Amino acid sequence: MIRSMTAYASAEALSPAGTLTCELRTVNHRYLEISPRLPEELRSFEPALRERIAARLSRGKVDVIVRRGESRGESLKVDGAMLGRLSDLALDMETRFPRMRVEFTELLRFPGVLQHAEVDQDVQQMALLDVLDRALDALTATREREGAKTGDMLRERLDGIERVVADVRGWMPEIRIALRARLESRLADLKQPADPGRLEQELVMQVTRSDVDEELDRLSTHIGETRRVLGLKEPVGRRLDFLMQEFNREANTLGSKSVDARSTNAAVELKVLIEQMREQVQNIE
Repeated sequence: MIRSMTAYASAEALSPAGTLTCELRTVNHRYLEISPRLPEELRSFEPALRERIAARLSRGKVDVIVRRGESRGESLKVDGAMLGRLSDLALDMETRFPRMRVEFTELLRFPGVLQHAEVDQDVQQMALLDVLDRALDALTATREREGAKTGDMLRERLDGIERVVADVRGWMPEIRIALRARLESRLADLKQPADPGRLEQELVMQVTRSDVDEELDRLSTHIGETRRVLGLKEPVGRRLDFLMQEFNREANTLGSKSVDARSTNAAVELKVLIEQMREQVQNIE
């Protein structure tokens, strides 16, 4: 299954503790890195949240933002003891700073003064995980849509690599004939006639050094393996990343062995196609 690591999704749900909103942002990363931002009253559920995300995603940097809004009719209460201590402090400060004024709404914003009605912890956790699951469903759908586009692009590049490999295979008989002709021409320029046995020996050495059949075979194998991996249902980013390294190695060897302008240009074209694939693979889960 080709899934992009870059996506955004959000979900909202009503819960006994108020309205919960969950936003998920993911970007590419070698491993799974989860960075949650939760309201203080939901902080204790962070381990469960991390576990739920890890069960759905295998790679990527995941930013999780959960917001809690008050629902209509939600019962609130004031911590009278805390409010009393703040009042005493305000009166004491007023003697020192006569012009100081403290608004009632400012006191309510002080941590611990305004309290929400107690909600069962299990109910709160279920509500949090429910809205998280909705966001994860939307995120996964987005990642799969983007991954499908990436998969199509990769298959197009594989077709291009396959054409280049076929072209080089077709040129090799001509290249070997041209190599023999060049060697014979050089030997003919010598003042002393060359030993026919030495000529054959030198030709064999030149052909062996320039032989790329093995590289072409391995490229064909990598093409087939990449097509197979693209069809797997599991995350395939790491496998594809390894295959890109193998593709690049064969293209470099092909270029270093080249004795013909056509095969040199083919090696360059291969590197361009492989680099285009590698850039896209970096963003696959």
